[in-house]
Amino acid sequence: MYEVINGGVTAAKGFKAAGTSAGIKRSGKPDMAMIVSDVLCAAAGTFTSNVVKAAPVIYDRQIVTEEKYAQVVVVNSGVANACTGEEGMKACKDTARKAAEILPGIDEKAVLVASTGVIGNQIPIDKICGGIEKLAGLVSDTEEAGHEAAKAIMTTDTVSKEVAVKVVLSDGTEGIIGGMCKGSGMIHPNMCTMLSFVTTDIAIDQALLQKALREDIDTTYNMVSVDGDTSTNDTCLLLSSGLAGNSPISEENEDYALFKEALHAVNETLAKKMAADGEGCTMMFECHVVGADTEANARQLARSVISSSLTKAAMFGHDANWGRILCALGYSGVMFDPAKVTLSISSAAGDLVIVENGVSTGYSEEVATKILSETEVVCLCDMHMGEAEGKAWGCDLTHEYVSINGDYRS
Repeated sequence: MYEVINGGVTAAKGFKAAGTSAGIKRSGKPDMAMIVSDVLCAAAGTFTSNVVKAAPVIYDRQIVTEEKYAQVVVVNSGVANACTGEEGMKACKDTARKAAEILPGIDEKAVLVASTGVIGNQIPIDKICGGIEKLAGLVSDTEEAGHEAAKAIMTTDTVSKEVAVKVVLSDGTEGIIGGMCKGSGMIHPNMCTMLSFVTTDIAIDQALLQKALREDIDTTYNMVSVDGDTSTNDTCLLLSSGLAGNSPISEENEDYALFKEALHAVNETLAKKMAADGEGCTMMFECHVVGADTEANARQLARSVISSSLTKAAMFGHDANWGRILCALGYSGVMFDPAKVTLSISSAAGDLVIVENGVSTGYSEEVATKILSETEVVCLCDMHMGEAEGKAWGCDLTHEYVSINGDYRS
Protein backbone atom coordinates (compact mmCIF):
# COMPACT_ATOMS: atom_id res chain seq x y z
CA MET A 1 0.00 0.00 0.00
CA TYR A 2 1.06 3.57 -0.57
CA GLU A 3 0.15 6.96 0.84
CA VAL A 4 -0.16 10.13 -1.22
CA ILE A 5 1.97 12.92 0.26
CA ASN A 6 2.76 16.52 -0.67
CA GLY A 7 5.46 17.23 -3.17
CA GLY A 8 6.87 16.22 -6.52
CA VAL A 9 10.38 15.53 -7.83
CA THR A 10 12.08 16.78 -4.64
CA ALA A 11 10.03 14.60 -2.27
CA ALA A 12 12.43 11.64 -2.46
CA LYS A 13 15.72 11.77 -0.53
CA GLY A 14 18.69 13.17 -2.41
CA PHE A 15 16.89 15.21 -5.06
CA LYS A 16 16.96 18.95 -5.64
CA ALA A 17 15.27 20.99 -8.36
CA ALA A 18 14.73 24.50 -9.64
CA GLY A 19 12.95 26.44 -12.34
CA THR A 20 13.74 29.79 -13.93
CA SER A 21 13.32 31.98 -16.97
CA ALA A 22 16.24 31.86 -19.37
CA GLY A 23 14.64 34.07 -21.99
CA ILE A 24 13.74 31.25 -24.38
CA LYS A 25 10.03 32.12 -24.34
CA ARG A 26 9.15 35.53 -25.71
CA SER A 27 6.61 35.89 -22.88
CA GLY A 28 9.35 35.88 -20.26
CA LYS A 29 7.65 33.02 -18.42
CA PRO A 30 9.77 30.28 -16.77
CA ASP A 31 11.26 28.07 -19.46
CA MET A 32 14.05 26.01 -17.89
CA ALA A 33 14.15 23.44 -15.10
CA MET A 34 16.81 21.29 -13.54
CA ILE A 35 16.74 18.18 -11.38
CA VAL A 36 19.94 17.29 -9.51
CA SER A 37 20.68 14.25 -7.37
CA ASP A 38 23.21 14.21 -4.55
CA VAL A 39 24.42 10.85 -5.84
CA LEU A 40 24.66 8.95 -9.09
CA CYS A 41 21.26 7.39 -9.83
CA ALA A 42 20.12 4.24 -11.55
CA ALA A 43 18.27 5.58 -14.60
CA ALA A 44 15.42 4.25 -16.70
CA GLY A 45 13.59 5.81 -19.60
CA THR A 46 10.93 5.31 -22.22
CA PHE A 47 10.72 7.37 -25.36
CA THR A 48 8.48 8.20 -28.30
CA SER A 49 7.89 5.59 -30.99
CA ASN A 50 7.45 8.38 -33.56
CA VAL A 51 9.95 7.82 -36.40
CA VAL A 52 10.73 11.54 -36.18
CA LYS A 53 12.57 11.75 -32.86
CA ALA A 54 13.82 14.94 -31.24
CA ALA A 55 17.53 15.25 -30.53
CA PRO A 56 17.08 14.92 -26.72
CA VAL A 57 15.19 11.65 -27.23
CA ILE A 58 18.07 10.18 -29.22
CA TYR A 59 20.60 11.57 -26.75
CA ASP A 60 18.85 10.35 -23.60
CA ARG A 61 18.03 6.93 -24.97
CA GLN A 62 21.71 6.31 -25.58
CA ILE A 63 22.63 7.32 -22.02
CA VAL A 64 19.88 5.23 -20.43
CA THR A 65 20.76 2.23 -22.59
CA GLU A 66 24.55 2.41 -22.47
CA GLU A 67 25.46 4.30 -19.30
CA LYS A 68 22.39 3.25 -17.23
CA TYR A 69 23.12 5.95 -14.64
CA ALA A 70 22.46 9.67 -14.41
CA GLN A 71 22.61 12.51 -11.90
CA VAL A 72 21.18 15.61 -13.60
CA VAL A 73 18.26 16.40 -15.89
CA VAL A 74 18.15 19.75 -17.73
CA VAL A 75 14.83 20.64 -19.33
CA ASN A 76 13.80 23.55 -21.52
CA SER A 77 10.36 24.55 -22.76
CA GLY A 78 9.62 26.72 -25.77
CA VAL A 79 11.85 24.94 -28.28
CA ALA A 80 11.50 21.21 -28.99
CA ASN A 81 14.94 20.70 -30.55
CA ALA A 82 13.27 18.36 -33.05
CA CYS A 83 14.16 18.17 -36.76
CA THR A 84 17.29 20.19 -36.05
CA GLY A 85 19.97 17.87 -37.50
CA GLU A 86 23.55 17.80 -36.27
CA GLU A 87 23.21 21.22 -34.65
CA GLY A 88 20.43 19.87 -32.45
CA MET A 89 22.53 16.92 -31.28
CA LYS A 90 25.44 19.26 -30.59
CA ALA A 91 23.11 21.40 -28.44
CA CYS A 92 22.37 18.34 -26.29
CA LYS A 93 26.07 17.67 -25.82
CA ASP A 94 26.81 21.33 -25.11
CA THR A 95 24.01 21.41 -22.53
CA ALA A 96 25.41 18.36 -20.75
CA ARG A 97 28.93 19.77 -20.88
CA LYS A 98 27.81 23.09 -19.40
CA ALA A 99 25.92 21.38 -16.57
CA ALA A 100 28.98 19.26 -15.74
CA GLU A 101 31.14 22.37 -15.79
CA ILE A 102 28.87 24.36 -13.44
CA LEU A 103 27.79 21.63 -11.03
CA PRO A 104 30.55 20.16 -8.83
CA GLY A 105 31.43 16.50 -9.26
CA ILE A 106 29.15 15.85 -12.24
CA ASP A 107 30.21 13.78 -15.25
CA GLU A 108 28.72 15.11 -18.48
CA LYS A 109 27.69 11.52 -19.33
CA ALA A 110 25.44 11.63 -16.27
CA VAL A 111 23.43 14.57 -17.60
CA LEU A 112 20.12 13.95 -19.35
CA VAL A 113 18.38 16.63 -21.39
CA ALA A 114 14.80 17.20 -22.47
CA SER A 115 13.02 19.80 -24.58
CA THR A 116 9.46 20.73 -25.46
CA GLY A 117 7.97 23.41 -27.68
CA VAL A 118 8.01 24.35 -31.34
CA ILE A 119 9.41 21.77 -33.77
CA GLY A 120 12.09 22.88 -36.23
CA ASN A 121 13.68 25.76 -34.33
CA GLN A 122 17.29 25.52 -33.24
CA ILE A 123 18.09 25.63 -29.52
CA PRO A 124 19.41 29.02 -28.38
CA ILE A 125 22.40 27.42 -26.68
CA ASP A 126 23.65 30.70 -25.20
CA LYS A 127 20.35 31.11 -23.34
CA ILE A 128 20.42 27.45 -22.29
CA CYS A 129 23.91 27.85 -20.82
CA GLY A 130 22.87 31.05 -19.06
CA GLY A 131 19.85 29.25 -17.69
CA ILE A 132 22.00 26.43 -16.33
CA GLU A 133 24.13 28.97 -14.47
CA LYS A 134 21.00 30.49 -12.91
CA LEU A 135 19.50 27.10 -12.05
CA ALA A 136 22.71 25.90 -10.39
CA GLY A 137 22.34 28.69 -7.83
CA LEU A 138 18.65 27.96 -7.23
CA VAL A 139 18.45 24.18 -6.83
CA SER A 140 16.94 23.13 -3.53
CA ASP A 141 15.29 20.07 -2.00
CA THR A 142 12.23 22.06 -0.92
CA GLU A 143 8.71 21.37 -2.11
CA GLU A 144 8.56 24.88 -3.55
CA ALA A 145 11.70 24.28 -5.64
CA GLY A 146 10.07 21.20 -7.13
CA HIS A 147 6.97 23.22 -7.86
CA GLU A 148 8.99 25.90 -9.65
CA ALA A 149 10.57 23.20 -11.80
CA ALA A 150 7.14 21.80 -12.66
CA LYS A 151 5.96 25.26 -13.73
CA ALA A 152 9.04 25.86 -15.88
CA ILE A 153 8.43 22.86 -18.15
CA MET A 154 4.89 23.97 -19.10
CA THR A 155 4.00 25.03 -22.63
CA THR A 156 0.27 25.27 -23.33
CA ASP A 157 -0.43 23.60 -19.97
CA THR A 158 -2.71 25.68 -17.76
CA VAL A 159 -1.58 24.04 -14.50
CA SER A 160 1.58 22.37 -13.27
CA LYS A 161 1.39 18.63 -12.64
CA GLU A 162 3.03 16.97 -9.64
CA VAL A 163 2.47 14.06 -7.24
CA ALA A 164 4.36 12.09 -4.61
CA VAL A 165 3.62 8.89 -2.71
CA LYS A 166 5.18 7.09 0.25
CA VAL A 167 5.42 3.32 0.57
CA VAL A 168 6.61 1.12 3.46
CA LEU A 169 8.77 -1.75 2.29
CA SER A 170 8.99 -5.20 3.88
CA ASP A 171 11.95 -4.26 6.12
CA GLY A 172 10.05 -1.25 7.50
CA THR A 173 11.92 1.29 5.38
CA GLU A 174 9.88 4.20 4.07
CA GLY A 175 10.51 4.96 0.41
CA ILE A 176 9.18 7.82 -1.70
CA ILE A 177 8.38 8.17 -5.39
CA GLY A 178 7.65 11.65 -6.72
CA GLY A 179 7.15 13.10 -10.14
CA MET A 180 6.21 15.97 -12.40
CA CYS A 181 5.06 16.08 -15.99
CA LYS A 182 3.90 18.43 -18.69
CA GLY A 183 1.44 17.76 -21.45
CA SER A 184 -1.63 19.47 -22.82
CA GLY A 185 -1.53 19.21 -26.62
CA MET A 186 0.06 16.76 -29.08
CA ILE A 187 -0.80 14.09 -26.54
CA HIS A 188 -1.21 10.52 -27.75
CA PRO A 189 1.82 8.82 -26.20
CA ASN A 190 3.04 5.61 -27.75
CA MET A 191 6.38 5.15 -26.11
CA CYS A 192 7.69 3.01 -25.51
CA THR A 193 4.48 16.83 -26.38
CA MET A 194 4.55 14.82 -23.01
CA LEU A 195 7.49 14.90 -20.70
CA SER A 196 7.52 13.08 -17.35
CA PHE A 197 10.25 13.02 -14.72
CA VAL A 198 9.96 10.63 -11.78
CA THR A 199 12.37 10.32 -8.85
CA THR A 200 12.65 7.77 -6.07
CA ASP A 201 14.93 7.09 -3.12
CA ILE A 202 14.11 3.37 -3.13
CA ALA A 203 17.22 1.35 -3.94
CA ILE A 204 16.48 -0.92 -6.90
CA ASP A 205 18.47 -2.72 -9.56
CA GLN A 206 18.68 -0.71 -12.78
CA ALA A 207 17.34 -3.53 -14.94
CA LEU A 208 14.31 -3.92 -12.67
CA LEU A 209 13.83 -0.15 -12.65
CA GLN A 210 13.69 -0.17 -16.44
CA LYS A 211 11.38 -3.21 -16.47
CA ALA A 212 8.96 -1.62 -13.99
CA LEU A 213 8.77 1.60 -16.01
CA ARG A 214 8.51 -0.15 -19.35
CA GLU A 215 5.58 -2.26 -18.19
CA ASP A 216 3.77 0.52 -16.33
CA ILE A 217 3.55 3.04 -19.15
CA ASP A 218 1.26 0.70 -21.08
CA THR A 219 -1.48 1.21 -18.49
CA THR A 220 -0.75 4.87 -17.67
CA TYR A 221 0.82 7.35 -20.12
CA ASN A 222 0.00 5.20 -23.15
CA MET A 223 -3.67 5.26 -22.14
CA VAL A 224 -3.99 9.04 -22.53
CA SER A 225 -5.06 10.91 -25.64
CA VAL A 226 -5.88 14.57 -26.06
CA ASP A 227 -5.73 14.89 -29.83
CA GLY A 228 -4.34 11.71 -31.37
CA ASP A 229 -0.93 13.22 -32.14
CA THR A 230 2.15 11.35 -30.91
CA SER A 231 4.91 13.84 -30.15
CA THR A 232 8.47 13.77 -31.43
CA ASN A 233 9.63 14.43 -27.85
CA ASP A 234 7.66 12.01 -25.63
CA THR A 235 9.98 11.08 -22.78
CA CYS A 236 9.60 9.56 -19.34
CA LEU A 237 12.70 9.41 -17.13
CA LEU A 238 12.88 7.56 -13.81
CA LEU A 239 15.84 8.10 -11.46
CA SER A 240 16.63 6.15 -8.27
CA SER A 241 19.01 7.67 -5.72
CA GLY A 242 18.82 4.59 -3.46
CA LEU A 243 19.02 6.79 -0.35
CA ALA A 244 15.94 5.41 1.41
CA GLY A 245 18.13 2.88 3.18
CA ASN A 246 16.22 -0.21 2.12
CA SER A 247 17.78 -3.50 1.16
CA PRO A 248 18.24 -3.01 -2.58
CA ILE A 249 15.51 -4.62 -4.65
CA SER A 250 17.35 -7.10 -6.88
CA GLU A 251 14.61 -9.57 -7.73
CA GLU A 252 10.88 -9.57 -8.42
CA ASN A 253 9.83 -10.05 -4.81
CA GLU A 254 7.32 -8.46 -2.42
CA ASP A 255 9.22 -5.17 -2.35
CA TYR A 256 9.31 -5.07 -6.14
CA ALA A 257 5.54 -5.48 -6.18
CA LEU A 258 5.18 -2.64 -3.67
CA PHE A 259 7.48 -0.47 -5.77
CA LYS A 260 5.46 -1.17 -8.90
CA GLU A 261 2.20 -0.34 -7.14
CA ALA A 262 3.54 3.00 -5.93
CA LEU A 263 5.10 3.78 -9.32
CA HIS A 264 1.78 3.04 -10.99
CA ALA A 265 0.01 5.44 -8.63
CA VAL A 266 2.42 8.23 -9.58
CA ASN A 267 2.29 7.57 -13.31
CA GLU A 268 -1.49 7.16 -13.44
CA THR A 269 -2.02 10.37 -11.47
CA LEU A 270 0.25 12.32 -13.80
CA ALA A 271 -1.40 10.76 -16.85
CA LYS A 272 -4.85 11.77 -15.66
CA LYS A 273 -3.63 15.29 -14.88
CA MET A 274 -2.56 15.60 -18.52
CA ALA A 275 -5.93 14.39 -19.77
CA ALA A 276 -7.73 16.85 -17.50
CA ASP A 277 -5.59 19.70 -18.85
CA GLY A 278 -5.98 18.94 -22.54
CA GLU A 279 -5.76 22.05 -24.68
CA GLY A 280 -9.01 23.96 -24.51
CA CYS A 281 -10.84 21.18 -22.71
CA THR A 282 -13.68 21.61 -20.24
CA MET A 283 -13.75 18.07 -18.83
CA MET A 284 -11.84 14.83 -18.41
CA PHE A 285 -13.39 11.79 -20.05
CA GLU A 286 -12.50 8.28 -18.81
CA CYS A 287 -13.44 5.11 -20.64
CA HIS A 288 -13.47 2.02 -18.42
CA VAL A 289 -13.83 -1.21 -20.36
CA VAL A 290 -14.82 -4.31 -18.39
CA GLY A 291 -15.77 -7.81 -19.43
CA ALA A 292 -13.14 -7.98 -22.17
CA ASP A 293 -11.41 -11.22 -23.15
CA THR A 294 -7.85 -9.91 -22.55
CA GLU A 295 -6.29 -6.90 -20.84
CA ALA A 296 -4.62 -5.88 -24.10
CA ASN A 297 -7.98 -5.84 -25.87
CA ALA A 298 -9.60 -3.95 -23.00
CA ARG A 299 -6.95 -1.24 -23.26
CA GLN A 300 -7.28 -1.12 -27.04
CA LEU A 301 -11.04 -0.69 -26.81
CA ALA A 302 -10.82 2.01 -24.14
CA ARG A 303 -8.20 3.98 -25.99
CA SER A 304 -10.23 3.85 -29.20
CA VAL A 305 -13.18 5.49 -27.45
CA ILE A 306 -11.29 8.34 -25.80
CA SER A 307 -9.38 9.00 -29.05
CA SER A 308 -12.53 9.38 -31.15
CA SER A 309 -12.91 12.97 -32.33
CA LEU A 310 -16.68 12.53 -32.71
CA THR A 311 -17.03 11.13 -29.19
CA LYS A 312 -14.87 13.95 -27.83
CA ALA A 313 -17.04 16.51 -29.62
CA ALA A 314 -20.16 14.88 -28.15
CA MET A 315 -18.64 15.18 -24.70
CA PHE A 316 -18.12 18.90 -25.31
CA GLY A 317 -21.79 19.20 -26.22
CA HIS A 318 -22.85 17.13 -23.19
CA ASP A 319 -24.59 14.91 -25.72
CA ALA A 320 -25.07 11.21 -24.87
CA ASN A 321 -24.51 10.20 -28.48
CA TRP A 322 -23.74 6.60 -27.61
CA GLY A 323 -23.63 5.54 -31.27
CA ARG A 324 -20.26 7.27 -31.52
CA ILE A 325 -18.94 5.29 -28.56
CA LEU A 326 -20.17 1.97 -29.95
CA CYS A 327 -18.74 2.91 -33.33
CA ALA A 328 -15.32 3.67 -31.80
CA LEU A 329 -15.35 0.31 -30.05
CA GLY A 330 -16.19 -1.28 -33.39
CA TYR A 331 -13.22 0.11 -35.31
CA SER A 332 -10.73 -0.51 -32.49
CA GLY A 333 -9.55 -3.73 -34.12
CA VAL A 334 -10.97 -5.92 -31.34
CA MET A 335 -13.65 -8.45 -32.25
CA PHE A 336 -16.78 -8.53 -30.06
CA ASP A 337 -20.54 -9.04 -30.31
CA PRO A 338 -22.27 -5.61 -30.43
CA ALA A 339 -25.52 -7.24 -29.28
CA LYS A 340 -23.95 -7.99 -25.91
CA VAL A 341 -22.52 -4.55 -25.10
CA THR A 342 -23.76 -2.44 -22.17
CA LEU A 343 -22.82 1.24 -21.90
CA SER A 344 -23.31 3.50 -18.90
CA ILE A 345 -22.18 7.00 -17.98
CA SER A 346 -21.42 8.41 -14.54
CA SER A 347 -20.16 11.55 -12.85
CA ALA A 348 -20.69 13.49 -9.64
CA ALA A 349 -24.23 14.11 -10.93
CA GLY A 350 -25.16 10.41 -10.94
CA ASP A 351 -25.01 7.36 -13.20
CA LEU A 352 -27.15 6.07 -16.03
CA VAL A 353 -27.28 2.95 -18.23
CA ILE A 354 -27.77 4.21 -21.78
CA VAL A 355 -27.26 1.02 -23.82
CA GLU A 356 -28.08 -2.57 -23.00
CA ASN A 357 -27.54 -5.54 -25.31
CA GLY A 358 -26.41 -3.12 -28.00
CA VAL A 359 -29.55 -0.96 -28.09
CA SER A 360 -30.77 2.17 -26.31
CA THR A 361 -32.44 1.81 -22.94
CA GLY A 362 -34.75 4.73 -23.66
CA TYR A 363 -32.91 6.82 -21.08
CA SER A 364 -33.74 10.42 -20.19
CA GLU A 365 -31.70 12.83 -22.34
CA GLU A 366 -32.12 15.46 -19.64
CA VAL A 367 -30.55 13.22 -16.99
CA ALA A 368 -27.78 12.19 -19.39
CA THR A 369 -26.94 15.81 -20.18
CA LYS A 370 -26.75 16.61 -16.48
CA ILE A 371 -24.30 13.74 -15.91
CA LEU A 372 -22.18 14.79 -18.90
CA SER A 373 -22.02 18.41 -17.73
CA GLU A 374 -19.57 17.63 -14.90
CA THR A 375 -15.81 18.17 -15.16
CA GLU A 376 -15.06 14.44 -14.81
CA VAL A 377 -17.15 11.84 -16.65
CA VAL A 378 -16.72 8.06 -16.88
CA CYS A 379 -18.13 5.81 -19.59
CA LEU A 380 -18.32 2.16 -18.52
CA CYS A 381 -18.30 -0.31 -21.41
CA ASP A 382 -19.18 -3.89 -20.49
CA MET A 383 -18.27 -6.16 -23.38
CA HIS A 384 -19.57 -9.38 -21.76
CA MET A 385 -16.67 -11.36 -23.21
CA GLY A 386 -14.56 -12.24 -20.16
CA GLU A 387 -13.02 -10.82 -16.99
CA ALA A 388 -10.37 -8.39 -18.29
CA GLU A 389 -10.58 -4.62 -17.93
CA GLY A 390 -8.72 -1.47 -18.91
CA LYS A 391 -8.95 2.30 -18.52
CA ALA A 392 -8.07 5.21 -20.77
CA TRP A 393 -8.30 8.96 -20.23
CA GLY A 394 -9.04 11.80 -22.60
CA CYS A 395 -10.97 15.05 -22.75
CA ASP A 396 -13.54 16.84 -24.82
CA LEU A 397 -12.76 18.53 -28.15
CA THR A 398 -13.59 22.22 -28.09
CA HIS A 399 -13.46 25.33 -30.30
CA GLU A 400 -10.63 26.55 -28.08
CA TYR A 401 -8.43 23.58 -29.09
CA VAL A 402 -8.52 24.76 -32.69
CA SER A 403 -7.84 28.36 -31.63
CA ILE A 404 -4.80 27.35 -29.56
CA ASN A 405 -3.27 25.26 -32.31
CA GLY A 406 -4.27 27.51 -35.19
CA ASP A 407 -1.74 30.14 -34.09
CA TYR A 408 0.59 28.09 -31.89
CA ARG A 409 3.76 29.47 -33.50
CA SER A 410 2.54 33.03 -33.95
